[in-house]
Amino acid sequence: MEEKMMALKKTARIAGLWYLLLVIAGIYGIRYVQSQILVHGNAAGTTGNILSHQFLFRTGIFSSVIGNFIFLFLVLALYRLFKQVNGPIAKLMVLLVLVQMPISFVLEIFNFVSLMILKGETMKALQPVQKQDFAMLFLNIHTYGLNLLEVFWGIWLIPFGWLVYKSGFIPCIIGVLLIIGGITYMADSFVYMLFPEYSSFISRFMLLSSIGELTITLWLLIKGVKVQEQQQILQSQ
Repeated sequence: MEEKMMALKKTARIAGLWYLLLVIAGIYGIRYVQSQILVHGNAAGTTGNILSHQFLFRTGIFSSVIGNFIFLFLVLALYRLFKQVNGPIAKLMVLLVLVQMPISFVLEIFNFVSLMILKGETMKALQPVQKQDFAMLFLNIHTYGLNLLEVFWGIWLIPFGWLVYKSGFIPCIIGVLLIIGGITYMADSFVYMLFPEYSSFISRFMLLSSIGELTITLWLLIKGVKVQEQQQILQSQ
């Protein structure tokens, strides 16, 4: 019994570490790199930044690829942690993560294509302005794709939050925060698709999407799981 408890506690801390790495990769690739490269409403400025900061642009792509593998390891660790709470829901959580990974890889290909066009490695017959237009096309596809991918970033948090809420060995309020975060992600994506003129308004509430994830990351890393409640679950199996 004690070995099982220690194993689950270790699994919780491993999951917390994977989650922390995922947060770091996301902040770097989506927040930092894009803030340094993309100049909204200025195609010449954006393409110029890509050419003058190629390594930074490539590291953004690399962080997304690595982030997907981290995400995989995270959800597998979470599955081991929560499968005793509800096996089918835990499997659904894993499935909702797996289906978004190929989409993310494809989106990063568009970034690579835009770089190839700007460097003249493909479409060599195009004039500079045409290269810029085509590069921006692929960059915009990537941007729109990320906004659609937000649906998946949100939807997997709902079964995850439910598992946390029902677990008994993690405070149920964290589960509620995760579910709220998932709904916020999806709302932001739906508004962007249906009512783009209101997307800046809904973006003000995006902090709600990160509160639950940051809280569960810190809880798993520092606390792990509540030992007493964990014992009750293991004894009931």
